[in-house]
Amino acid sequence: MLQELTIDNLAIINHLTLDFADQMTVLTGETGAGKSIIIDAVGLLAGGRGSTDFIRRGASKLTLQGQFTVPKAPAYHDLLDRYGIDASDGTLIISREIHQTGRNTIRVNGTLINATALRELGSGLVDIQGQNEHQRLMQPENHLPMLDQFAGAAVLDLAKQYRQVYADYQQLKAAVEKKKENEQLWAQRLDMLRYQVQEIERAELKADEEDQLESERDRLEHFQQINNALNQVVAGLNGEEGAPVLDQVAEMRSQVEAIESFDQQFADLAKGLGDAYYSLQDAAETASRALDGLEFDPGRLAQIEDRLTLIGDLEHKYGDRLPDVLAYYEKIRAELAEMEKVADSDNDQEQRLAATVAKLTTLGKQLTAARKQAAKRLEQAVHQQLRELYMERAVFSVHFTPLGDQFRSQGVDEVEFYIQTNPGERMGPLAKIASGGELSRVMLALKTIFAQSEGVTSIIFDEVDTGVSGRVAQAIADKIKLIATDSQVLCITHLPQVAAVAQHHFLIKKRVENERTTTSVTPLGTEQRIDELARMLAGETVTKLTRDHARELLKMEQGGK
Repeated sequence: MLQELTIDNLAIINHLTLDFADQMTVLTGETGAGKSIIIDAVGLLAGGRGSTDFIRRGASKLTLQGQFTVPKAPAYHDLLDRYGIDASDGTLIISREIHQTGRNTIRVNGTLINATALRELGSGLVDIQGQNEHQRLMQPENHLPMLDQFAGAAVLDLAKQYRQVYADYQQLKAAVEKKKENEQLWAQRLDMLRYQVQEIERAELKADEEDQLESERDRLEHFQQINNALNQVVAGLNGEEGAPVLDQVAEMRSQVEAIESFDQQFADLAKGLGDAYYSLQDAAETASRALDGLEFDPGRLAQIEDRLTLIGDLEHKYGDRLPDVLAYYEKIRAELAEMEKVADSDNDQEQRLAATVAKLTTLGKQLTAARKQAAKRLEQAVHQQLRELYMERAVFSVHFTPLGDQFRSQGVDEVEFYIQTNPGERMGPLAKIASGGELSRVMLALKTIFAQSEGVTSIIFDEVDTGVSGRVAQAIADKIKLIATDSQVLCITHLPQVAAVAQHHFLIKKRVENERTTTSVTPLGTEQRIDELARMLAGETVTKLTRDHARELLKMEQGGK
């Protein structure tokens, strides 16, 4: 329910704040006073398309704010949770700013959202019914959900089961079709992965072996150079050629030790020569051991060259270095395992798809049968409403179009409301056949039936009574009043019969101040309502008789007939 509306700089409205109550509120006033602008404001807060054309001349932006009660439907609370909106106090405060620059800012309870989210939230808050735009009722895609809502829990549960199976069907169908469409590429990929995995596995690679092999190859390729160097070290240090270096260093150390007591620098020199002696001794032993273990094996060198060539070939194909090849191997091994799993399950998938199709077909037939039974009840209910609106010869029907072998998320049929407004005319889609006053009455008939089940908290009728008068006008007034027992109704009207049945009445006027036109809204008391009803009855010239008629009309509608 809309509780409060604040408008700043919208068209000819400078600033306006309105408080709304439940049941029915009527807005009246001269043509052009700004009644529809107020409805436009509500529409913008419900997700209507914004434009800089709405901004009052001379203003940099327009600002709207509306306070709504949160609908009780669990699905609506799920929607709020999805957008991260806290409405634990049962209230939604929607604000919207449209700037001359084109920037559009929308917040719900302080949370910033976009226009798409606002439209989704607004569709559960407000239903605006106008002469040329009947929103949900005039959009055929909404007819099937309306029929299901009218049908009740049994059909809603069956439709839910169908959608769950349909989701499985879509997933299985996509998987099978993708496999079939890409069967050749898929098979080629599978063969290639198998070859690559086997090639790398046969190599039995180790992460660090390339460096080890290159080091060993370098030693074998430079065997003679290594052998000569080690022999020279051993011979020089151990005295195989000339005086042993170790003996010479030992003698030098002995000579310096004899004079080390005379000066600290001689003691340091003696220590350094001692350290050098032991280091050279270690070097001699290391060189000797290396020389003893040195062996040239041309066969081993050939093996290493072959192994490094194999590793180089794999690196050329699968990675810059050996770790890259091994990482690629792990990746393709996982992909191969998944593809082989899918290959093994192909037959199972196709069998599951066939079983799902059979189940979906059965559920679809059951859903169609249940919907057709509900459609008969709806047709009867609409005919009753149309009779009360003096369209007793009109024929309303729920039209089913089978989809053949196709499945859709909503079922196996398309559903649209059809009508024949007069005998001898063709039966056709509701949105195309009915017009003017007929369309208003058809819409009210449906609204009377759907108002309670739809769960929309506010319904706005924007001059939907255009083109009717007399007893039809009274019948329309009674229907709108009936709708207001289940939903808040805001109604713009030029019919005094409709204005008289409302519990609340706002008078919309425009005036010129400082050469600028602005709109004002006044809540009317009983005497003021009588004056306004008299104006609506008589036009410019209001007489005592007209006022008496207006008083009697208000008394009848407010006090009961």
